[in-house]
Amino acid sequence: MNVPAYTRGARLPEILKERIVVLDGAMGTMIQRHALTEDDYRGTRFKDHPKGLKGNFELLQFSRPDIVLSIHDAYLAAGADIVETNTFGANRISQHDYGLEAHAHEMNVAAAKLARQACDRYATPERPRFVAGALGPTPRTASISPDVNDPAARNVTFEELRAAYREQADGLLQGGCDLFVVETVFDTLNAKAAIFALDELMEESGERLPVIVSGTVTDASGRILSGQTVGAFWHSVRHARPLAIGLNCALGAALMRPYIAELARVAGSTFVSCYPNAGLPNPMSETGFDETPEVTAGLLEGFAKDGLIDIAGGCCGTTPEHIAQIAMRVGRYAPRCRRQGALFGELAVA
Repeated sequence: MNVPAYTRGARLPEILKERIVVLDGAMGTMIQRHALTEDDYRGTRFKDHPKGLKGNFELLQFSRPDIVLSIHDAYLAAGADIVETNTFGANRISQHDYGLEAHAHEMNVAAAKLARQACDRYATPERPRFVAGALGPTPRTASISPDVNDPAARNVTFEELRAAYREQADGLLQGGCDLFVVETVFDTLNAKAAIFALDELMEESGERLPVIVSGTVTDASGRILSGQTVGAFWHSVRHARPLAIGLNCALGAALMRPYIAELARVAGSTFVSCYPNAGLPNPMSETGFDETPEVTAGLLEGFAKDGLIDIAGGCCGTTPEHIAQIAMRVGRYAPRCRRQGALFGELAVA
């Protein structure tokens, strides 16, 4: 497989050619298990902030970094090769609702430093660990009207998205990330703004990092929210030459399987990632979702056995126990790239 000449994260493509790489699990639902109060989110720094802050997970890198660090540590101890920064909503568009947009850049620097600290503690020369700078979709969409009575209405522009993602990515880069993950994509135009911002940043900085792009199929239609099938989604972002293309969130692995199979079919020599939810929401369970670690891992083992994936992890409702089981089960199989014959040249195996 031909990949760009990366600076940080340079070893990741070679590792992906050898084995299935394990991504971490959920951050938000793990934080929710701590039952934090408004005071926990505020800390001393934001004690007098005029807006409510409870639920702003990205603020915890300032007020409760111990919790964020402990979650990273737990996933690394469980066998994760890659941990994502706690920055899903750490952009000025998302933070505007809390009145904290001026702190977005600093949030990303702090989050990347925490993940970097954890990864450096667990990394060995034989088993490096990687920090993935996470860029979420923002609560505003460039392709879909927020007003059902005005289909042409928009509440954000491409330029506003580009600028927000550029600021976020710059903070992640400063904090020490090894790669970027544009994740939970429900609007391809938002993703294109993120991709444009990343390319712009890397061109100016001179550092070329791997990029993973991960979409979200929201229901049985097999489409992302802005209307594309997974095949169309891939063709819309393939120009960015991502290290991997994949799906995450919204669905459990069982419902996600046909869409991952389609990506595996169309994505050629690009690696394929998959990190589903732990099934469907279930308020009666400890994690808030209905799948045990064994169930989720067993489903992903089926993906691995059938040569569909190169990267496996978990999204909402998954825990370090889920990741430990996933790492053990998918580790029994060669990655998709070693099953693809001529697409990956010498990597093909029986």
